[in-house]
Amino acid sequence: MGRAFEVRKNAMAKTAGQKTKVYSKYGKEIYVCAKNGGADPDTNLSLRRLMEKAKKDQVPSHVIEKAIDKAAGGAGEDFQPMRYEGFGPGNCMVIVDCLSDNANRTITEVRNCFTKTNAKLGAQGAVSHMFDHQAVFQFEGDDEDAILEVLMEADVDVTDVEVEDGKVTVYAPHTEFYQVKTALTEAYPDITFIADEMSWMPQTETEISEEDMPMFEKFMDMLNDCDDVQDVYHNAITPSSN
Repeated sequence: MGRAFEVRKNAMAKTAGQKTKVYSKYGKEIYVCAKNGGADPDTNLSLRRLMEKAKKDQVPSHVIEKAIDKAAGGAGEDFQPMRYEGFGPGNCMVIVDCLSDNANRTITEVRNCFTKTNAKLGAQGAVSHMFDHQAVFQFEGDDEDAILEVLMEADVDVTDVEVEDGKVTVYAPHTEFYQVKTALTEAYPDITFIADEMSWMPQTETEISEEDMPMFEKFMDMLNDCDDVQDVYHNAITPSSN
């Protein structure tokens, strides 16, 4: 499942052409998080996590600071989280998470991604019941038993711990995110997380055929091009990830 985590979540490309999209994505998330939970990362743990993640993805400090200052000032847009679900090319299951200040614009853009790729937008809850909302941590290592012992001693509820290709992947209920991170960082002060985030992990997989791949890639590209789309989760296993 460790490798599957990397291929099932459609990470935004960090190429030069996608930097603006990445900065915008984090700017919105940080703004909403600071506006709802406070602009002090010492008391707003969700904000601290987002700031650390943004820095890891090479988002400039001024982008982060601008979003926090904007939230602290009390002005600005009123972004709302929106989630869309459906079936993508090859009948894979898809969850699309958005942040938007215009619901009509967002649903129009997301629906367009589905209709132009012969995909089907479903009702709320259409596929999310087939995903588990998980805290996921990935870091270098090869001792599964030692990691599991650390987490058990910290009385953390863990779903799974896996080792593959020199990487440890820890899965836990999303409510255990901070408990897991605290336990790991206290036990291993020099730990560097390759991933530390909340993700929707599919309970089943759908293999995408070579014939469906061009449409699947077009579908993902179109979603990535939508300014309001923050994250895309799917259960597709593509020929390149097998």
